[in-house]
Amino acid sequence: MKVFISQPMSNKTDAEIKEEREHIISHLKSMYGEDIEEIDSFIEGAPHDAKPLWFLGESIKKLSEADVAYFAKDWNKYRGCTIENLCVKSYGILRLYDNGNEELN
Repeated sequence: MKVFISQPMSNKTDAEIKEEREHIISHLKSMYGEDIEEIDSFIEGAPHDAKPLWFLGESIKKLSEADVAYFAKDWNKYRGCTIENLCVKSYGILRLYDNGNEELN
């Protein structure tokens, strides 16, 4: 199962972001088994002048590969995560939320 992680990244270090992602994948594997593959949507080495929409566009490309999208804590407070959530709802991708809820259209 390919999992896309949507998580707030503003004001977090790369290490904090990666640590949260590792925790999420570990949790998902304990819940759903070892057949979990993380889609690497954390973008390192972005163009110096990249704007938020550039990052969102790259994320949506990665999202197209997902069987499941996981929305980390506070996702609904951030524009990019909210748009990613709208995309997965619109295209019928299973959604998992940090509070344990699971939704499919």
